[in-house]
Amino acid sequence: MALVYSTETGRMCPDCRKPLADCVCKSTAKAKPAGDGNIKVSRESKGRGGKTVTLVRGLPLDADALAALGKQLRSACGSGGTVKDGVVEIQGDHCERVMAELVKQGYKPKRVGG
Repeated sequence: MALVYSTETGRMCPDCRKPLADCVCKSTAKAKPAGDGNIKVSRESKGRGGKTVTLVRGLPLDADALAALGKQLRSACGSGGTVKDGVVEIQGDHCERVMAELVKQGYKPKRVGG
């Protein structure tokens, strides 16, 4: 049975059995890309005050590469946006431009939604 809490140091990491403040196993774990490789481009306006955004999901990239690709897509569309939880959000309806840019970079995106 593994120690999960100590009154002396607080919560313990179950893997390396060190206090969570001193845990090194999470930082040394290799960051796996969040995307599944099925790149989906969609348009959404729910919960955004009526503003339309273009979403790109499923890119098999790590966080740094995803941020760089997001910057390229935003500049190609000439609009703002962000990268949240592995999803690239671009302000406005730019599905066709985003898909063309992804095809130029060697990806095979699919249009999802109406």
